[in-house]
Amino acid sequence: MASRNATVALIGAGDYIGAAIARRFAAEGYSVFAGRRNGEKLEPLVAEITATGGTCIGRSLDARKEEEVTAFLTEADAHAPIEACIFNVGANVNFPILETSERVFRKVWEMACYSGFLAGREAARLMVPRGRGSIFFTGATASMRGGSGFAAFASAKFGLRAVAQSMARELGPKNIHVAHLVIDSGVDTAFVRDLRRKRIGSDAIEPDELMDPASIAETYWQLHRQPRDAWTHELDIRPYGERW
Repeated sequence: MASRNATVALIGAGDYIGAAIARRFAAEGYSVFAGRRNGEKLEPLVAEITATGGTCIGRSLDARKEEEVTAFLTEADAHAPIEACIFNVGANVNFPILETSERVFRKVWEMACYSGFLAGREAARLMVPRGRGSIFFTGATASMRGGSGFAAFASAKFGLRAVAQSMARELGPKNIHVAHLVIDSGVDTAFVRDLRRKRIGSDAIEPDELMDPASIAETYWQLHRQPRDAWTHELDIRPYGERW
């Protein structure tokens, strides 16, 4: 794929969903600016994409800090115009309510909601003058309902969903596609596999029981390509056999 004069800014470029999104957009010729708290962990991804002829630039980024988000997106846009900004910070924690400290609650909110607001606002500052762009937020089952032990995470994800809805209504008429993706199932990651192993005492996983990060990344790409007369704002995805 020939390279494009366009950048995708990925905030929360983790090893699974984030990395898969980076690979998918890079394969379409986009320059990828990837940010995560420990930027050195991006070196394998940068090397992989570069080896295939793509462009990936990794940066250390604390998405809770306004000045760092602004600098990250400004640098990405200076490299080539940002056409997509994807907020993919996790912050999934589980604590009984009596064990949820003020610090935990506040930190999860900062990571999963406040930092999403910063990312979306700063991306919009760059996109609105050009009259185009996509801003996508990664949600979770907790975006739709609070579960036992998830007061901190669910409240933050509820908040992020509200940010996305408000932005979509305001920015849609300006030709900015804002979408919120509800990841409503387990994703095939080392963390999820370890949780399952502890819960059921087995490594056995049925085919398509967990979502492949590459399949999730394909959904982001298809959203970005949607014609503007049929934009999706909220999209929930899960394996075909998932009970919900």
